[in-house]
Amino acid sequence: MKTLSPASLRLDSIDIFRALTMLLMIFVNDFWTLTGVPEWMEHSKGPDDAMGLSDVVFPVFLFIVGLSIPFAIANRKAKGDSNRTILFHIGERTFALLLMGIFIVNYENIVSSGMWVNKYVWEILMVVAFFLIWNVYPNDPGKKTLYTGLKILGYLLLVGLAAIYKGGDAANPSWMGTHWYGILGLIGWAYLICALIYFLAGDRLAWNVAGWLFLVFFNLADFAGALSFLDPIKDYVWIVGSGAMPAFAMAGVVASVIYRLYSKRNGITTTYLLILVILGVVCLAYGFGTRPFWGISKIRATPAWIGLCSGIAFIVFAILFWMVDLKKVKNWANVIRPAGTATLTCYLVPYIWYALLTLIHFSLPEFLRTGTIGLIKSFGFAVLVIMATGLLNRIGIRLKI
Repeated sequence: MKTLSPASLRLDSIDIFRALTMLLMIFVNDFWTLTGVPEWMEHSKGPDDAMGLSDVVFPVFLFIVGLSIPFAIANRKAKGDSNRTILFHIGERTFALLLMGIFIVNYENIVSSGMWVNKYVWEILMVVAFFLIWNVYPNDPGKKTLYTGLKILGYLLLVGLAAIYKGGDAANPSWMGTHWYGILGLIGWAYLICALIYFLAGDRLAWNVAGWLFLVFFNLADFAGALSFLDPIKDYVWIVGSGAMPAFAMAGVVASVIYRLYSKRNGITTTYLLILVILGVVCLAYGFGTRPFWGISKIRATPAWIGLCSGIAFIVFAILFWMVDLKKVKNWANVIRPAGTATLTCYLVPYIWYALLTLIHFSLPEFLRTGTIGLIKSFGFAVLVIMATGLLNRIGIRLKI
């Protein structure tokens, strides 16, 4: 039996899991610069019954978001935060994720010309605004006014960018819209739903499992046509991804709640790892079992996609927990650690990099962007982004919401 100290601690395996996932996310997000990427690594098209590596990364990240929720809320309670303060923090984080997500997804729909500034300058200023608003500033009372001013400047910059924004096509431009909320926005909605479920349920396992199953079966019911009577309100009030996105995060919440219960009562034994593996196998069985009906598709957020990706996440977390927290084999992850502790910073760095390269008309030779060599280039780029994130952290630039 292995006993870990308080159930509210921060597990190294979660940080490393997050770092590995962010490494993969930056890696696959760079595929747009390549040609000759193997089909099994790319995003599958909406109508296809298929799932590539790129289709697994985002749901696994949502699972990790869920893993962190019980620890984050428990730690706030341990610090003496009231329920009202915790709810305010949940709302604050959700707002930040939605705001960033909406701006990023609108950048993706921006006109190529016709604005007051170049679209890539707009992109850089957008990320600069994010850094001004959500940077972790030093706790220096003498500079509090300065730091508050920088945050206000960031918001004013976003207002200005929104004012000059033009989307769609130059002949018939449109203003900003929510669209599909972007990756960060989807994370925000999933976080809000799961954080509220855990806030109400606490460490009561049955309640958390019930919340998870509700989301899974809500998605299943939607695909089965059982929720067609709700079609009139679907465009106005709905669970994001028909329950898929929060279902991934809620699976992570359940994994953490089980850990917290075991660490309080019996210490961590191989039984906990076995539970994670069993949950993973059950999810995989659900995924393969529902595949014949609607196929596997990230774009359509099918039940099979939920099951398969949740199963993968449970099993990978079990392996990392055993290796990192129980066996203490973790130094191998030091080079990517900034991606696990400053994840938002790491995610945003490439937006500035791509924009700068486009503005100066720089492009690597084609042979460095093709096939296996191109994949090595993209993986190296992901590692460099993480190293740059670590450097930014050391000079006092790190985002936190």
